[in-house]
This record gives sequence, structure tokens and C-alpha cells, in this order.
Amino acid sequence: QVQLVESGGGLVQAGGSLRLSCAASGSIFSINAMGWYRQAPGKQRDLVAVITSGGTTNYADSVKGRFTISRDNAKNTVYLQMNSLKPEDTAVYYCNYKNLPDSGVRYWGKGTLVTVSS
Repeated sequence: QVQLVESGGGLVQAGGSLRLSCAASGSIFSINAMGWYRQAPGKQRDLVAVITSGGTTNYADSVKGRFTISRDNAKNTVYLQMNSLKPEDTAVYYCNYKNLPDSGVRYWGKGTLVTVSS
């Protein structure tokens, strides 16, 4: 089992910045991927960004150039720096973990709310 604890959400004005953190604990494999997904009211949960333990990243087109994902492998922690926030970024942001190679097992945090006011 893997436990994920997110922090850093909140209310920010459009154009502002926030930094999310997610700490993983438990049965952590050395080769893994951690990422962020988000879910707005009435919408499906979508990928925001993901980073492997080797440092490979992938971003949703809607956040490229504005968001940066990073991680500290020694702390099993992943970060999401969000700049130039827009009202459409408002959502609950969920941290995600999976081992690599992908076994199909996913672990999720409880989510942290990000609200961007216009």
C-alpha cells in the first residue's frame, strides 16, 4: 500500500501562483511515476502532469508553459508549481502514484482544492 498526502491548495486570483506538494509513504518502489490529476465540478478527472522517478515529464496541453512538475526522490515527494493561474484551473487536484512497469494499480490522495478567482 502507498499513502499520499497532498498540501498547498487554496484560493488565488487569476494570474497568481500556487505550489502543491504530495508526500508518498508506504511500499514505494524505486522506479515509479507520480503525478497530478484534476477534476472540476461535473467533469471527469484529467491528467495535469506526471513525472517518473527518472525525471521524465508529461503535461496536459492546457498547462504547458504555466505549470512545472518536479520531485524529490529522497523524500518521495512530488511538487506542482502553478503559475499564471486561470479560473478554468479551478478544480480538486489529486496526487497519483503508480509503480513502473505499470501493473495497473493506482494510488490516489484525497485531493486538495484549488480555486482561481477572476
